[in-house]
Amino acid sequence: MSETVRTRFAPSPTGFMHIGNLRTGLYAYLFAKKNGGKFILRIEDTDQERKVDGAVEMVYRTLETAGITYDEGPDKDGGYGPYVQTERMSLYKKYAEELVRRGGAYYCFCDKERLESLKDENGVHTYDKHCRYLSEEEVATRLAAGEPYVIRQKVPEGVVSEYEDMVFGKISVDSADIEDGVLLKSDGLPTYNFANVVDDHLMGITHVIRGTEYLSSTPKYNLIYDAFGWQRPKYMHLPPIMKDATRKLSKRYGDANFEDFIKKGYLPEAVVNYIALLGWCPKDNREKMTMQEMTEAFDTDGISKSASIFDEQKMRWLNGEYLKAMSADEFYTVALPFIDEAIGDAPYNKREIASLMQTRVDILSEIPQKLAFLGEFGEYDLNMYTHQKMKVDLSVAKRAVEVAISALKDFDDWTDDAVKERIRLAAEEAGMKAGQVMFAMRVALTGAPVTPGGAIEMATTLGKKESLRRLAFSLELISAKA
Repeated sequence: MSETVRTRFAPSPTGFMHIGNLRTGLYAYLFAKKNGGKFILRIEDTDQERKVDGAVEMVYRTLETAGITYDEGPDKDGGYGPYVQTERMSLYKKYAEELVRRGGAYYCFCDKERLESLKDENGVHTYDKHCRYLSEEEVATRLAAGEPYVIRQKVPEGVVSEYEDMVFGKISVDSADIEDGVLLKSDGLPTYNFANVVDDHLMGITHVIRGTEYLSSTPKYNLIYDAFGWQRPKYMHLPPIMKDATRKLSKRYGDANFEDFIKKGYLPEAVVNYIALLGWCPKDNREKMTMQEMTEAFDTDGISKSASIFDEQKMRWLNGEYLKAMSADEFYTVALPFIDEAIGDAPYNKREIASLMQTRVDILSEIPQKLAFLGEFGEYDLNMYTHQKMKVDLSVAKRAVEVAISALKDFDDWTDDAVKERIRLAAEEAGMKAGQVMFAMRVALTGAPVTPGGAIEMATTLGKKESLRRLAFSLELISAKA
């Protein structure tokens, strides 16, 4: 086996990229890069019945978006290809037959009816090793007659298969608890377990990183390595990611789709950063890290043995930290599609709007909702003008809006500082508090209970003409009720 660390990510193209799958790929990438090794992409597409159109392209797209760059793969030959399982089919039959010759496997001719009869009252199937003891002559005769067969693993009897997991320590399984499972099916296709072992060996994989669902079945794989006389890889099993205290995140039920989070306005680097923290913690307990920083900090000591609960609120917070840390130009670039969605061709200054949004959203998809006030403006709930702490009611609001209109109608220096000072002076002259005028002014300009900024920012965003139009409209609404 190569002395260079070689890890692999081997997704099955049967749907979207689940967060748990992506975390496995990320950890394999981080471990390889931390140790100066190679990260390999292999497409495990032998399950043709469940294969989803476009899923392979989704794998490439997701890895590129996530910033996880593989060194070898279907489009990057490193000398260990092909990197797609359906292109490796001739290998599996060859190695299954070799394993038979080595005494690690055997031909099984049991038909479906016989196998069905082996199920217990709970429907649990355990093969009784019937064909394990057929003579070589009988096997040769039945093969020559063209009888259908599978090739089963010949699990040694009376041994304990054990290995040292990099996270969970020593794992042991008695061979009595390991079934003689099928390695090559009757149609010539390999089972997942067998194809994995053959591919990992032939591709020189030194470290296999995967979920804890394989923790107890790995001894079975190791017996295949041993029967071939191959060196076993090292193993790192990762605890599950949970939806809540009792339920795992499930690809089957559409939980935690990476691309959906990107469409919702999460930054890829923030999602990847958060995923990295689902089961791993750096020694210095940092939370916000670049890919390079994660690579430098990654170690197996920081991997937890306990399951992690996926907390989207925590990911939203982290995403917001990424947005706030961007330069104004960077934020404008990522925010523009969402600003366009909100205002279309309306004549507002999009850069000013982006500046207004940067510290006020955690995910970009919040922008259209927060900018809804820029769209159609009509009647709204006048109860929004009531503010007991500021001592504002409808009559006070009417005076405040009148003060604002009077102060701004002939005023042309439409900048934040100038408009703010103009309103402050006008409020003082009217014997009102500036806060009262600005509170009423904000509601009058937006007709919304919550806005991404105060009255002054709303006015400068809307512009003088639209601000005065809205103030006049609101004054009419208030006057009709006050």
